[in-house]
Amino acid sequence: MLLLTWNIRDGGGDRLDAVVAVLARERPDVLALQELRGFDRAGGRRMRTFAEAVGMVPHLARSVFGQPVAVLVRPPLRITGRTAVRWRLHHAAAAATVATPGGPLTVLSTHLNPYSPERRRREASWLAARYARHGRVLLAGDLNTLDPGSDHAESIAALPAAYRGRHVDPDGRVNTSAITAFARAGLADVWPLAGSGDGRTAPTTRGGGAEFSGMRLDYVLAGSAVAGLVRRARVVRGGEAEYASDHYPLAVDLAVDATSPAGNERPVGNERPVGSERPADG
Repeated sequence: MLLLTWNIRDGGGDRLDAVVAVLARERPDVLALQELRGFDRAGGRRMRTFAEAVGMVPHLARSVFGQPVAVLVRPPLRITGRTAVRWRLHHAAAAATVATPGGPLTVLSTHLNPYSPERRRREASWLAARYARHGRVLLAGDLNTLDPGSDHAESIAALPAAYRGRHVDPDGRVNTSAITAFARAGLADVWPLAGSGDGRTAPTTRGGGAEFSGMRLDYVLAGSAVAGLVRRARVVRGGEAEYASDHYPLAVDLAVDATSPAGNERPVGNERPVGSERPADG
């Protein structure tokens, strides 16, 4: 199974044909998308049109403060349960239970706060507490944060001063608390496990992204029951991917088949209806 996650930048704009072209070549089985501005308008018409263009079935999560996100699946895979988180995040999270040959898999597409390391940590802690317990879970998206296992001195030094506060604490240390929160809950970053080549996802060569400096900001995190199924992770580069967005897509191959343990987690769609999250305190 091929999972691909991609921030397509502000709804794609006049670059949407390029986004579709990249996806037509990659043909992911499961797709996590972020920054879907306008995809929820007119009853979700743009979401439906896009899904038809790439041959997939969508689950869209609207956002109160930011932009929608979505999980899409390619038949014969199907979504058997779905939930949307709108209030506790700057953007949103779309969670879908996907029926696979190896059993149900919870796939979460999310986009964390772009401005504040502390708000990202809080968002990550809440998502981890809720979804890591499923075991067979993949959390994918633009997490807007750096990982704790790499040396970021070069990328921070190259970052325009106006944007450094997004990634460093007042004492100058790089803040990686969001990824640490996920890891403590049992969600493993798949790139150190199976990454191939250069893992930096932003910026692209011709898609903008002045607030980036060659950084790995897009992730796939795997729960305890599926981390061992990851076979390869790679950043999709070249062709339209150089200008379709300011982020490159991140693709992950998994060995999800009938021999994979299905686990006993409860399908996420049985928890609460879509959009039922209450506002966060404060």
